[in-house]
Amino acid sequence: MMKLVIAVLQDTDSHRVMEALVQAGYRVTHVATTGGFLRRGLDTLMIGVEEERLSDVLDLIRRHVKSEADPSLRRGMVFVLPVEAYERV
Repeated sequence: MMKLVIAVLQDTDSHRVMEALVQAGYRVTHVATTGGFLRRGLDTLMIGVEEERLSDVLDLIRRHVKSEADPSLRRGMVFVLPVEAYERV
């Protein structure tokens, strides 16, 4: 079954995450967004992935958003949704 991963990340992290995902062979759709208390720049990444590869995608995201100054700092949110149908046109 397919899953849709929606990762809402700080714009300073999204390029690293997208690059890592593409290098690993995943397709990524990028949408510039704004949100949060300070209305900071955010990017939303959408990644369609087979369920058996989901943990790999989540690991890649986690590895590339860690703050070196404060590893406990949260830098985004990730949602995983089931996909009933998927078609490339």
